[in-house]
Amino acid sequence: MEAQTERPLTVDIHTHILPKDIPDFKGMFGYGGFIQLDHTGCCSARMMRDDHFFREIEDNCWDAEKRMKECGSFGVDVQVLSPVPIMFSYWAKAEDTLEVSKFLNDHIADVVRRYPRRFVGLGTLPLQSPKLAIKELERCKEIGLHGVEIGTHVNDWNLDAPELFEVFEACAEWGMSVFVHPWDMMGKEKMGKYWLPWLVGMPAESSLALCSLIFGGVFERLPHLRVAVAHGGGSFPATLGRIQHGFDVRQDLCAVDNPHPPEKYLGQFWIDSLVHDKAVLDLVIQKMGADRVAMGSDYPFPLGELEPARLIRNAGYSPAIEQELLSGAALKWLDLDRGHFH
Repeated sequence: MEAQTERPLTVDIHTHILPKDIPDFKGMFGYGGFIQLDHTGCCSARMMRDDHFFREIEDNCWDAEKRMKECGSFGVDVQVLSPVPIMFSYWAKAEDTLEVSKFLNDHIADVVRRYPRRFVGLGTLPLQSPKLAIKELERCKEIGLHGVEIGTHVNDWNLDAPELFEVFEACAEWGMSVFVHPWDMMGKEKMGKYWLPWLVGMPAESSLALCSLIFGGVFERLPHLRVAVAHGGGSFPATLGRIQHGFDVRQDLCAVDNPHPPEKYLGQFWIDSLVHDKAVLDLVIQKMGADRVAMGSDYPFPLGELEPARLIRNAGYSPAIEQELLSGAALKWLDLDRGHFH
């Protein structure tokens, strides 16, 4: 369905996709830990990590036509496609993660080639090897992807790790957008009940990523790097006052790699709108500016916004603010204009 002229263009920057058929990476590489799909019917499958069940998914996770039909019913014109974060595979041998990345990236690029007015693609990289990651980043650009999705950390590296800077530098130089998404949540060994890794760990991971990028000087050194962070920036916006105060009173601990205060970087990065609460959405718009808050739904997963963009459309914002939230911020982050989808 083409974008409708009678309403604002709507771009969802936070959606995940998987190929319908995934190779037997365990058989290919000789060790386990990779995701397989156990198709239980024509429209459903179980994501399995070796013999362990991870998640039940439906065909809207792999079927582009089904996605477009559902998007049409929600009034979403464009989805930004990214891999399911469990597929990052940073824990594996770097050469094997590269093969997984190539498979996923080629799949997303193919979907975008078939439906260029409906989808924008983000790839994944073997970040545990920055040199391999940069090679695959270059290939991502060549096959038509507009950026990459990365985790909130890479094994023992936070995003301020010196080893990762050259990857961010290449993203900035080549104009590749970066979407930061939680994975492998901190403290999960203490959160065995109540789905706490997703409810508590994920918001903390997003704040970890932003604090690392800020305190580590990545934003300072790369002012043109275009980064968006999932889930409304996690716990970062609500705890920014504490983060700033910590910087003010203990610069001996916080300013060791970057002398500038955290609040300086508000407006230099984006977050998505996936906060599930109008009061929080008001807060992030006040802190960040509407042009830095882009609609994101986490489609097609249940912890996301079940009716994408509903929170924004029902919030009663002015047409100008609503337009920024629904597509203006997303287009700035992607460095695209509305004409790209016509």
